[in-house]
Amino acid sequence: MSPERATGSGNNRTSREVLAGMGDYGRDVEFGYFLVPNAGDPLLRTAQAADRLGLDLIGVQDHPYQRRYVDTWTLLSVIAAGTERIRVFPDVANLPLRPPAVLAKSAASLDLLSGGRVELGLGAGGFWDAIEAYGGPRRTPKEAIDALEEAVEVIRGVWSGEPALRFEGAHYRLKGAKPGPAPAHPIEIWLGVRGPRALALTGRLADGWLPSSGWAPPESLPGLNARIDDAAAAAGREPRDIRRLYNVNGTITDGSSSGFLNGPADQWADELTDVAVGYGMDTFVFWGEGDQETQLRRFAEEVVPAVRERVAQERAG
Repeated sequence: MSPERATGSGNNRTSREVLAGMGDYGRDVEFGYFLVPNAGDPLLRTAQAADRLGLDLIGVQDHPYQRRYVDTWTLLSVIAAGTERIRVFPDVANLPLRPPAVLAKSAASLDLLSGGRVELGLGAGGFWDAIEAYGGPRRTPKEAIDALEEAVEVIRGVWSGEPALRFEGAHYRLKGAKPGPAPAHPIEIWLGVRGPRALALTGRLADGWLPSSGWAPPESLPGLNARIDDAAAAAGREPRDIRRLYNVNGTITDGSSSGFLNGPADQWADELTDVAVGYGMDTFVFWGEGDQETQLRRFAEEVVPAVRERVAQERAG
């Protein structure tokens, strides 16, 4: 991110001029809300507000060992039942604590019941002490990525409609499993990963990449996207077919800028436009700090329309 744009200094150069040579995959931009599943928060009311405000997605983090959180899949089901059009997904599902065949069944079932409004974010795992305390496996980094790759194959197999599934992996097995019901639409698998092997896996097999701005700041995105693109090309895939989602954390304020994604709505629109047309990210999932109701409304009403308009202008110009 250029200093002029990151600080919201009012420099009038376009994103294309500032970020010349970087990538835009040309995909339509979408917007979502990152919902922290605190049991004491008005979770369904917030989700319904996001739906009314026209956002495309609601993502819910998945940490079953966190005592203050309600279960992610239960919450996603309640949200799907209580909304009309918004799509839901785990951001991201805790794979070590959710066997992939059952996870696939859960996703397909909710997709069917919601009229095709479910996508699947997957993570390889972390917080291994907490996972182990809940009865899950403790995996090395290599084992975690190996298990993630096996899980993608298992999940896709369960969705395939094959009459009897067999799979023999180091971490997961299917022995004549009978899948069904089929999901209502082709559910996308988005991987929330960052290591070289995991990014290559994303390029080879996944439908999308789901990093967060906290651990993948804009300046790191070209190199990370390049690893995905190289693996996609080697597998005979088009890099632009892989969705690039971005969990973005910050505060929309009325004052001056205090850094990337911390400032007025116009700064947010400017910076997210840069990230879209310059760094190739096409879906922004907002995690606002402070008053959640106000932050959600401001994002949907002030930031989202401006980003859509500016991205269209950048691409047309």
